[in-house]
Amino acid sequence: MNKDKCFQLGYISKVHGLHGEVTVVLDVDYPDAYEGLEHVFIEQKSRLVPFFIEYFEVQPSQKVLAKFEEYDSMDDAEKLVGSQLYLPLTALEELGDDQYYFHELVGYEVEDEKLGVIGTVSFIYDLQTQDLLGVDHKGKEVLIPIQDGIIQKVDKTAKKVYSLLPEGFLEIYLED
Repeated sequence: MNKDKCFQLGYISKVHGLHGEVTVVLDVDYPDAYEGLEHVFIEQKSRLVPFFIEYFEVQPSQKVLAKFEEYDSMDDAEKLVGSQLYLPLTALEELGDDQYYFHELVGYEVEDEKLGVIGTVSFIYDLQTQDLLGVDHKGKEVLIPIQDGIIQKVDKTAKKVYSLLPEGFLEIYLED
């Protein structure tokens, strides 16, 4: 499986119990949609390898209790801690016209209401505290928060992100 055709579902945070179970932290809006998964891909030595799942149960904490086939001890499970889980992009559900997945925005042009065209989205930074668009502007990377008030609208047909940057925001990136 090619990593470019996948999305990161989450990661294995710790071992849970003595029989190979692990705790998975999901990086998705609707964890319940992934209840009962049968397989995932885990990155190992820069390759995505399929792992088959005995059970994948979403807990009230929004974390997942999971058990992978052939991982039957605490020592086996320990080898997986820190691993990232992936699924093919085809596993994502279709969204409405006014909804989008962050990864879809790469390549979109960012146009500000007052400043005009800022540049093209080259990267999405998915941070714990805030998600950011990495936009190439005049050879420099500008980090634009993905939040209401700054991102006004996304037009998937035109491949544009419309923004309203705070006064002086762009100038911070242009200073030497």
